[in-house]
Order: sequence, then structure tokens, then C-alpha cells
Amino acid sequence: MTAETGTILFVTGRLAEAALNEAVSQIAAENPIEAKVAVIGIQVAALMHTDLIARRLTAPEGVTQIILPGWCQGDLDKLSDQLGVPCIRGPKDLRDLPNWFQKKDREPVDLSRYDIEILAEINGAPLRSTAEIVQIALDAQARGANLIDYGCLPGGSSPAVGEHIRELLQAGLRVSIDSFDRAEVEAAVQAGAELILSCNSTNIEWIPALETEVVIIPDDFQNLSTMEPLIERIEAAGVPYRLDPIIEPVGFGFAASLHRYYETRRRWPDATMMMGIGNITELAEVDSAGINFLLAAICQELRITSVLTTEVIPWAQQSVTEFDIARRMVKYAIDEKQLPKHIAAGLVALRDVRVNTLNDEELQSLFEQIKDPNYRIFSTPDALHLMNRDGHWQGADPFELFQQAAALGDITPSHAFYLGYELAQAETAKLLGKQYTQDEPLNWGRWSRTQQHLSLKPTFRKKDET
Repeated sequence: MTAETGTILFVTGRLAEAALNEAVSQIAAENPIEAKVAVIGIQVAALMHTDLIARRLTAPEGVTQIILPGWCQGDLDKLSDQLGVPCIRGPKDLRDLPNWFQKKDREPVDLSRYDIEILAEINGAPLRSTAEIVQIALDAQARGANLIDYGCLPGGSSPAVGEHIRELLQAGLRVSIDSFDRAEVEAAVQAGAELILSCNSTNIEWIPALETEVVIIPDDFQNLSTMEPLIERIEAAGVPYRLDPIIEPVGFGFAASLHRYYETRRRWPDATMMMGIGNITELAEVDSAGINFLLAAICQELRITSVLTTEVIPWAQQSVTEFDIARRMVKYAIDEKQLPKHIAAGLVALRDVRVNTLNDEELQSLFEQIKDPNYRIFSTPDALHLMNRDGHWQGADPFELFQQAAALGDITPSHAFYLGYELAQAETAKLLGKQYTQDEPLNWGRWSRTQQHLSLKPTFRKKDET
């Protein structure tokens, strides 16, 4: 962002004046702008409202833009009209201001494009009710699934397959059938399934007659040549197909199976390919987001245009969502020849992209300036901090901090709930190395809770002040 003419005015409260001056000095050193700081008569910038600003601020001559604290409440359009200068909100943490300022005029990254289709498997589908299957499928579709894979049970035929698949199609869903049982596959195709998983020498005699796209897998996973006669039979029948050389779990040939995908692409450069990524996400006891991103990157580079994923084990139960984000990121990164960094932070959940904390000197300075009974809570890598005008308590145990603060006077049930909630968030941030900002939900990437509870924050007063 640049100030084409005139000056940019940054507004804050008294407690943040020194920190804002430092941030604005950095911005002015890195950008060709004129900047000023205005401190209006309020201690805490987070409590600002546009009505208050309108009463207390007059835009100095030459100011062409006013940047307010990110927590400022009220109607910015009305304030802009009253002051005669455009007003915008900055970041909620002023330490993010230099980075926010640099990026402000950038267009959002276009993540609408992707190449990889997601097949979301409904595991053990014949055992479920029709209503349950449709509900699971619609949820997966809403989170990014392109096709619903109806996962059958080994060792028997289910009479429910056809009815279930008809109901899925009636709900507007695309469906594949995951079975080697002839009766189930034929019923699924008759009902409208558009893809068969899978084909090898055990069912090649009857699969082509169904004239439905099929996934070809090798008879011997270590020998890609066992796919060659299958491909010949399917091509001769004029049936479309996808090749899946089968990815194997870590400890059971994972690296070698990755090499087979490279080799499959080399041998059949124009073939459509698929990867069943559940063999990795379900069978490795780690959070699945990072794994899904790496698998999406491999698929994008090898032009593997469909994946089969499952969401059975607890740590992989958001795999459809994760892979949807990942496939868009890798598509953008490879198309734009850009590292997949600062594109989207939806998969950064346990940690944060950036963490700002106050040092001991800053915390002590803040404490010395507090003149009211309202509690401030901070999280640093080493301790939790709870402070108001009556004290500054710090330590690793939130229960001890609460007891120390409560010992000075009565705390109402609503106050206790509020402090307990915020201290729990602060402790979580400390343990994980996340950003904690009082009255703001922790950032969990794509799964963040956006509803904020600032409006429910109680005002803390001693009994003699009520």
C-alpha cells in the first residue's frame, strides 16, 4: 500500500502508543510514505468505537487515510464521512502491522482451480441405512469430494447396493463402486455408478462387458508388467480406465510403491492415473493434514488426476477437507512456479504462521500503566500472565494464577467462567507455540471458530465499585 499523496494517520490508545510508534517507524522505513500516530483519550485500543473516534479525533490537514486498530467497533463508512478521510481497520495485533501493510494491496490468491478429483469412500456402506449414506455423502461433497465411492464388504454380496446407489444419484451425487463381487458391481452399474474399483485378472473376463470406466490395478504390486494384459483387454473393448499401481503403507514398501507411480507415468505417459491415499493417511498414526499435502504434491507433479480417500480413523477424519485445500495449493504453486508458502494457511492448525509475544520488559511496562480492575491475559513461551491494576501474576499453572487473583477479592461466576476460558486458551497456545490474543479464538486453520466473544466479556469490578 502506498500513500499517493498526503499522510497516513495511525490511531491507537495510550497503552499501545510506544509499540505503534515503533511499528510505524518500520513501515515508513520500508515504504515511501508519510505517517503520523494519533493517540485518543482511551487506554486500550481494543475498546475503541467509531463513535468515540468521531468525537475525539480531527483529521490533520494533509491526511489522506486513517488506519484504526483491528478491534475497533462501529461503522467505518459513517466515520469516514464524518472525518472526510477514508478509514480502514488494521490487524488486531499491531505487531502484525508492518507485514499487513506490505500485503494490503495484493489480490487474494486464486485457489479456485485444481486438477485432482477426490473420491470419498463410504466405508462399509452396505451396513448403513440409506439416509445415513446420503448424509455422509452430501457432507463429503460439501467439503470437496467430487465422487462418492460406495465401499462394499469383502466376502459377500449385498442386496442393498443398487438401492443405495440410486438414492445417491437421486441426491445429485456421482458414484463409484468399490467391490470385486460381480453381483454388486453389476447392480451398481445398472443403478448408475460411473466408475468401478477395481479390475485385475480375477474379474477381467466380465468387467469389459459393463462398458463402465474402471480402475486397473496390478496382480502383483511389485510387478507393473502384470497390468499390461489388463490394459490391452480394456483398451480392446473401448472402455475408459485409470491406472493405480497401489501405494503401500510405511514399513510395507512405501518408498518402492512411490517409485512404481513414477514408473507407471514413464511407461504410460498419457494414461489417466489414480492413487488410493488412505493406505497412508489411515495407517500412520500422525495428523493427516501434512501427509495429504505431500501426497497432493506428488499427484500434481505426476499428473495423477484422482485420489481415493477414507475418513475412518480419528486422525484422518478431515482428509477430504485437507486434500481439497492441498490440491488447490499445489495446483497454484506449480502453475505459478511459486513455493507453496504464503498461499493459504488453511492446513496450518497445530502451529501458527506467525507468533507475536511481549517480552518481560514490555509486560512490566504494560502492568505499570494499567489503572482499572479489568484483567489482561498474555501467553509467552515460558509463562502465562494475568494482570490488572491490583497485581501481575505469572506462572505455568493457570489454576494457581486464578487462585492468586481470586484471593484479592470476590470474582463472580461469570467472571470465573471468562477467566477460566481465556486462561485455558492461553495455556493451549503456550503448549503448542500458537498466537494467543485475549478475547480472540485460537487459530486452527481451516477449522477455526470465527465467532468471537468480545461482546460477552464481563467488566471486572470489586464489590465496592459496583
